[in-house]
Amino acid sequence: MDATFKMENNVFNYRVAGVWVENGHVLLHKQVGDSHWALPGGRARVMEDSKTCLMREMEEELGTSVVVEQLLWVVENFFPYAGKDFHEIGFYYLVHGTEKPSLYQNGPFFGPEGERLVYQWVPLSEVGDAALYPEFLRKALTELPEATQHFIVSNK
Repeated sequence: MDATFKMENNVFNYRVAGVWVENGHVLLHKQVGDSHWALPGGRARVMEDSKTCLMREMEEELGTSVVVEQLLWVVENFFPYAGKDFHEIGFYYLVHGTEKPSLYQNGPFFGPEGERLVYQWVPLSEVGDAALYPEFLRKALTELPEATQHFIVSNK
C-alpha cells in the first residue's frame, strides 16, 4: 500500500525521486496531458525505505536498475493539483544507471509501463526555463549540494 492518504479536499503523499544527470542533461518526466515536469520516482509504500522505493520505481517505470547515491534534498511541498491540496514529503537522491548502453537518448520517450508517463533528457542549461516542479529544482539542479538540504515549498 502506498504511503498516500486521501481526504476529502487534501492528499498527503510520501514521494521519492531521482536526480539522474548524464551528458549535461537531467532526466525529467510528466504525466501525458500535463504541462509540467517532475523528477522521475514515485510513491513510497508503507514500511518501504526511500532508497528501496527509488530503485523499485526506476525499475518499474524505466525498466532499468539504478545506484542510489547521495540524498540531496528533503522537501516539504504544499501545492494544489487536480482540485486538491497536496502535502508531500519528498526525498530527492542523486542516482546513476547501471545498464550499458545508457538510457540516455534524444527526444521524448515512454517507459515499459506504456504511454502514461513521458520522459525526456533536458539540458541542464535549459532546466531553468522548464515548467518543472517543485520550482526550486530549476536552479538547484544546476548547483547540486555537497550536503543534504531541507526545503519547505508552498505553492498554495
